[in-house]
Amino acid sequence: MPKALHETLAAAAGIMAVAREPWWVIASAAIALHGGRVSDVADVDILASVADARRVARQLGLELRAPAPHPRFRSEVYLSWGGAPLPVEFMAGFAVRAGDAWREIVPATRQVVRVGGVALPVPEREELRAIVESFGRAKDLRRVDLLPRD
Repeated sequence: MPKALHETLAAAAGIMAVAREPWWVIASAAIALHGGRVSDVADVDILASVADARRVARQLGLELRAPAPHPRFRSEVYLSWGGAPLPVEFMAGFAVRAGDAWREIVPATRQVVRVGGVALPVPEREELRAIVESFGRAKDLRRVDLLPRD
């Protein structure tokens, strides 16, 4: 795992110590945590509850905001933090458009991966595969192919 990703994941886990509800690392960083050889992890995406996202915002002194409208994704709360080697994006109430409907992403599984003594929760492999495939973008479909099969 690249040093920048390792340091960013450790920082994100430290921030999420304020969480009172389950949270997950998702997307390309989660694929890397599952052993996928993702060479281009540009940021770390954290999926959390709205209440925990508010706690993170207070802890980091960040303003709660909804991201700019996107035809495929939306979040009730979105925070971007640049205090680690890679940006960390905290999302709550995150939904993906499926046809004419929005589907909120709330993983049903939670597996802890330890990296250098840091506990990082991710969706189990097959659920992560389904989540990333639901994003529907070419870059996500390429990355999901890097996720090891059972």
